[in-house]
Amino acid sequence: MRWVLRFAIPASLLVIVLCTVLYVKFAEIWDQYDAPAYAWASLQNTLRGSKLDYPPPIEGKVEDKVVIMAKVESADTQWVAEHLPGWQHAIYTVDPSTLNSSTLTTPLNKGHESMAYLTYIIDHYHALPSTLVFIHPHRRGFSEAWHTDTPLHDNVDALRALRIPFVQKNGYTNLRCNWNPGCELPHRKNKHITPEIWREVFAGASRSIFSLKEKGFKEEEYLPGEVGAACCAQFAVSRDRVLQRPLSDYEGFRKWIVDTKLNDAMSGRVLEFLWHVIFGMDAV
Repeated sequence: MRWVLRFAIPASLLVIVLCTVLYVKFAEIWDQYDAPAYAWASLQNTLRGSKLDYPPPIEGKVEDKVVIMAKVESADTQWVAEHLPGWQHAIYTVDPSTLNSSTLTTPLNKGHESMAYLTYIIDHYHALPSTLVFIHPHRRGFSEAWHTDTPLHDNVDALRALRIPFVQKNGYTNLRCNWNPGCELPHRKNKHITPEIWREVFAGASRSIFSLKEKGFKEEEYLPGEVGAACCAQFAVSRDRVLQRPLSDYEGFRKWIVDTKLNDAMSGRVLEFLWHVIFGMDAV
């Protein structure tokens, strides 16, 4: 009996430690999306033997495309210059310990990646490249880049496979093709985009120049019943699509992040579910 206890107690402690590590690592994902549904759909996809078939890369004009990202100071983003030499890059350090002329930073470390995304648009509004890609600073790996929709969860592969002519034609392209999480039916009743939040974000925004234009609504007056977007705030847009909003709209969105009582993660979460709307797509 004693040997059983000697085995059971360490084994139980090990299970608790492992569960704690997994919880810490995936708690935000669990909160943001229906994690069990994602795991089940991923398992089904694996069992079916589905495989992504990427087309050969179609390069846009060199130096007329840019990669924009936010990073903490400790993050290694050397992979951008090393593996994406044909791209301009704007990498914002949100928590710099020191500042120099070569350091891009944001007015406030809030809103996760959205503060950097909007800062780039605001600062370069009158001189934008033709293609803008907004991505996260981690290059690859399931634990950090599970949402990058390539076989190895690799952002380099994703950008090499990006069809720039399609971005120019469509205006906005989410870099994740998998609907789960974010676009599946259970996810569309979005707890982050309440009527109050919608009105706050779009307060003062220009009269819609997209799908709501014909209806005569300002976006702050229009409340969709559902909001769905494939996660996780990695997307490409054309310069023409960005310019379909006035500069003041982007300044207003950034001001909302600064002023809202929502914290860093939650304010960023709101924008994650609204980028497609901001750039002219339907709510779902």
